Amino acid sequence: MKLSDTIRINTMKKILFSLLILLFCFVNTSKAENLAPENIEGARTISTATAKLLFDKGYRFIDVRGLDDFKIGHIPGAYHLPIKSGFDEQNLSTVVKKNQPVVIYCNGILCMGSSIATRKAIDWGWSNIFYYREGIRDWKQQGYSTHAINP
Repeated sequence: MKLSDTIRINTMKKILFSLLILLFCFVNTSKAENLAPENIEGARTISTATAKLLFDKGYRFIDVRGLDDFKIGHIPGAYHLPIKSGFDEQNLSTVVKKNQPVVIYCNGILCMGSSIATRKAIDWGWSNIFYYREGIRDWKQQGYSTHAINP
């Protein structure tokens, strides 16, 4: 192998390595934009362990996922107010009063539904909201019970 061939190969390796780094940075940035926010002003973000404590104390939970997801499995006793069709001020007020504590959740950190619902509830005047960002996926992963609705 000639010296010029070795230089070309090394140059190509450096370019390829640089391109891979750029691609990695782009993919990580685009993924971060699709994550639910960690905190929402006016609400308390809670972990799965805290959600379980609140569940055991009888706090009300609101599942904002679609009907099919809700039927497959939800936190027992959770009210279903889907963010795309049923989550409005009137429906929320039938579930919980503005000063009562309520936990809002969806599918987890890749689901924006609970963050949107939490922001709306705050705008409507609810003041005791627990934003369960980790959602049903982490609830199931921790081995906590769920309830399914069979057709």
